[in-house]
Amino acid sequence: MDRTQVKRRSTALIIAAFAAFTLAGCASAGKRPAFNYCVGTQTFSPKYHLTDKTRLVETAQAMAGMGSNVIKFEAGPGAMASYHLPANPDIKTMKDLFTLEPSYQAVLGMPFDYYLIWAYPLGTAKSCREPWTEEDRQREYREMYDLTRYLLEKFSGTDKTFLLGHWEGDWVLLGGYDINAEPKPESVAGMIEWLNLRQKAVDDARRDTPHQGVHVFHYTEVNLVHKAIAGRTTVCNSVLPHTNLDMVSYSSYDSLDFTKGFPEMRNRLKTALNYIAAKLPPKELDWDAPRVFVGEYGFPLRQVFSPKTQEVASREVIRAGLEWGCPFLLYWEIYDNEMEEGSEKTSGFWMIDNHGVIQPVYRMHRQCIARGREWCERFQRAHSRPPTHVEYCQAALGWLDEAGKAAYKE
Repeated sequence: MDRTQVKRRSTALIIAAFAAFTLAGCASAGKRPAFNYCVGTQTFSPKYHLTDKTRLVETAQAMAGMGSNVIKFEAGPGAMASYHLPANPDIKTMKDLFTLEPSYQAVLGMPFDYYLIWAYPLGTAKSCREPWTEEDRQREYREMYDLTRYLLEKFSGTDKTFLLGHWEGDWVLLGGYDINAEPKPESVAGMIEWLNLRQKAVDDARRDTPHQGVHVFHYTEVNLVHKAIAGRTTVCNSVLPHTNLDMVSYSSYDSLDFTKGFPEMRNRLKTALNYIAAKLPPKELDWDAPRVFVGEYGFPLRQVFSPKTQEVASREVIRAGLEWGCPFLLYWEIYDNEMEEGSEKTSGFWMIDNHGVIQPVYRMHRQCIARGREWCERFQRAHSRPPTHVEYCQAALGWLDEAGKAAYKE
């Protein structure tokens, strides 16, 4: 089978799987329990496409075809370019992006229960490291407030949950990628103010908007946790304790070295999660799981060299996350974002490659989710209630390795 045939066959499988999943979701519209199966993936700046859909819609369909009920994507000034969407001068705010861009409307209409979104107001051009005027603050607040109100009103009664956050906060705090650098005190103060302003906008919108059966939360993302453990100035140590945040995402690459073995990697990851949780101020939320999650992890082929190692290493991250109780474990990512557009120079940061070939890591996720759905249905019949998050995590550990083995038999 040549590459063209592989691409056509794989694309057809993705679309067929998505169609089946969509029909199943629609058949129970309004009655689907918003159960969280923990594992999933995301789409940012995909460098290729395999269908005539927009890149946002196509990658979302691929996630739905995996059986996932969680999606993570971007909403902000760079989103149109990121997903190769046509320019629209009427889109001036995040709410406009969700209401006026058909691809965003399509994704909101898909059978996902959890939406994690990098939410960057279109009217705020400054970094939190720069001095802000009162007008800057009002723009940031207003866009976060208006988007939260829109989501609460539009999706009231749907059991959908939205988490509005941002990309790796420690690089934001540093203004670069020098891990040994120390953030400036004014940058630390600026990030504290920025996060608390965004959180206030979400809190105020939740207070002001009548709603039921829908949730909107706000999170920050940390990424240099082992630097924090060493006592250095980081988001964890110097920003997080001074906020009122709902949740924290961990972009976990500083925990993912498995050269000393997978048990050591798992311990390193759980140590980081414990440290983050200890720094997060307490807050009462309508949420039955820990408030810390793995928003990003991944193993590009340039690092691990084989699809099998990519799948096995990913399974070990999932194992550690389930043992710890993470509500989300999100793989980076569905399509490669680091390759050269239109070339074969790939990093292999993918679940489906640029020829449409589905990778073992995708099939392992699909197996995990399918087995999770079956187990939850049996649990519901046996106990007349859905399982708790803790019960699910413990059970999922039991079929994780079976899902990995099954991924190679499809």
